[in-house]
Amino acid sequence: MELHDGDLVLRPWGDDDVPAIVEGCNDPEVARWIPLIPHPYTREDAVAFLRGDVAPADHRLAVTIDGAVVGGIGMKVNTNDYRGRIGYWMAASSRGQGICTRALRLLSRFGLDDLELQRLDLITDPDNLASQRVAEKVGFRREGVLRAHLRHRDGRIRDSVMFSLLPGELRD
Repeated sequence: MELHDGDLVLRPWGDDDVPAIVEGCNDPEVARWIPLIPHPYTREDAVAFLRGDVAPADHRLAVTIDGAVVGGIGMKVNTNDYRGRIGYWMAASSRGQGICTRALRLLSRFGLDDLELQRLDLITDPDNLASQRVAEKVGFRREGVLRAHLRHRDGRIRDSVMFSLLPGELRD
């Protein structure tokens, strides 16, 4: 599956993407906000990700601009409940350009329209204001705080902020 929006393409990851995955996941900001990603992130971690050994999701996609990987986005689908959960990261050089917003909008449209999901969830760290702004630009609504939700690598247990998007709420 590929999703297109002009020069932006969401496509399945491939073996040639290992260096981009390693570089992106070693970014201190990615490590800070996504505690489930190992740090430091190795080639072996990327290969395990590509094999589906970690971070299982139904749609794990590279975010590309003009063919170059600039981030990753994924959606885990629960068809029994007609909902999906989306997560993403962007390379440092691609932040602040609206690319993540476009990618999230594209995958959300696919989930709501093509898969006919009735709810999309998105979770961020309470301090990750950039990710929260991306979610809100696409139409996700803040629902509340999930207390003591995620354990970080350093052992801290942190809250998370839950956002959701329902059919008819997607913003162009």
